[in-house]
Amino acid sequence: MRTRIKVCCIASVEEAELAIAAGADALGLVGAMPSGPGPIPDHRIAEVAAFAPPPISTFLLTSETSADAISAHVRATRPTTVQVVSHIDPAEAARLAMLEPHVRRVQVIHVDGSNALDLIPRYAPHVHAFLLDSGRPSAAIRELGGTGRVHDWSVSAAFVEASRRPVFLAGGLTAANVGEAIRRVRPFGLDLCSGVRTDGWLDKAKLAAFVEAARAADRGLDARQGPDAP
Repeated sequence: MRTRIKVCCIASVEEAELAIAAGADALGLVGAMPSGPGPIPDHRIAEVAAFAPPPISTFLLTSETSADAISAHVRATRPTTVQVVSHIDPAEAARLAMLEPHVRRVQVIHVDGSNALDLIPRYAPHVHAFLLDSGRPSAAIRELGGTGRVHDWSVSAAFVEASRRPVFLAGGLTAANVGEAIRRVRPFGLDLCSGVRTDGWLDKAKLAAFVEAARAADRGLDARQGPDAP
């Protein structure tokens, strides 16, 4: 199966075009955050979301924590998908599903230990997918993504194995480590930001190298899982 690629921290229509041309399946559009790279104004998020052609998905990254506030953010920007970057109350996740039934919902899980797996049953009934990241939501200044740090992939692999929902992997991914990430974790998709940027701007060469490395890893898995594989 081809591993999907989501290019996050998209800042403009021009970056969106570059990401799509390189083979991105989805674009990440970062709303206001307490920390981290890539936030853009809601009007710019709406502009990129309106530009993106099908079948490209547009992910709104929101730091809102109540269903009503998340819903308002969705309606102001019109993405295809909302990515909730905080560990919100599952009751709010359930209410969001009622408020926005036609928008795909992705819950971020910040992996700081094996207890991340305990969150699967809390959110799985209310979301379409999970995204594993390396933030620290309990820090004095909350980190909700974009850290550039790799977390414990053994926990991520166990999460993928345990989840019936698709799982995206984020956190410190680059062309140098994406092959190992795919082989070890087997995620549905990859989420990347800082690893394909130079001085804050999307780097065409880094993005091309990342996509090629991911596709090479996919081909390697396909070869090992073929009809003649042991």
